[in-house]
Amino acid sequence: MNGRLALVTGAGSGIGRETALLCARRGADLALCDVDEAGLAATAAEAQRLGSDVFAQRVDVGDRAQMQAFADAVHGRVAGVDLLVNNAGVGLGANFLETPLEDWDWILPINVMGVVHGCKMFVPAMIERGRGGHVVNLSSAAGYFANPSLTAYTTTKFAVLGLSEALRIELRPRGIGVTAVCPGLINTPITRNSRLRGTAESQRERVVRLYERRNYGPDRVAQRILHAVQRNRAVMPVTAEAWAMWWLMRFIPSLARGVARAIEAGAR
Repeated sequence: MNGRLALVTGAGSGIGRETALLCARRGADLALCDVDEAGLAATAAEAQRLGSDVFAQRVDVGDRAQMQAFADAVHGRVAGVDLLVNNAGVGLGANFLETPLEDWDWILPINVMGVVHGCKMFVPAMIERGRGGHVVNLSSAAGYFANPSLTAYTTTKFAVLGLSEALRIELRPRGIGVTAVCPGLINTPITRNSRLRGTAESQRERVVRLYERRNYGPDRVAQRILHAVQRNRAVMPVTAEAWAMWWLMRFIPSLARGVARAIEAGAR
């Protein structure tokens, strides 16, 4: 990635941080954003130690004006980014009846419009520059395997997967690849930071322990992201369970729905 610029949203922790640092190790310069200023600063400092030129800015990806200001600042430095990683997102555990409308107002701007903003603010410049590039949108295994315990989260991740599929077709003639990355159970801070409602709240510690025991780190997701970019994959399930869900939904959707019902029943 020598001489390339990678832009990563949500770079202050988890998958975003590890993806940024892996890009830095492979020679890329970076443009980074996050709402967590301390985490963002730590990632930027580590990337600079690895030899990258880094531009970092506090940004709420759900805020159109903030994303536009970030894009203006980035494009004041380069004509266009080479790799756009729309990673920033939040978690929300609750079934539909337990999810207040205020939570929908919170999660949709970040998880859906944050990705839309990233694509809208940076892809046109990639096209105008005429040198191709790649877009990575972080969906989830919950983006194709519906989980009633994560109704709002699942809705947003289905949306990201759909956007990525459509955008991939649109941008192919422009020489720009698009990949939807769908991790499974990844041990990141999102398990402790997610909003939980109703019955899900009582399950937080159990879920955190499950993810810790699974111990699939965000550094391994970062490796799969760059592998998917190199291979220009349309969809990249990451963990074994993400792959299992993917194949179930493709070939035996009725069984997949039965598995989802069993998971839901076991959580209660």
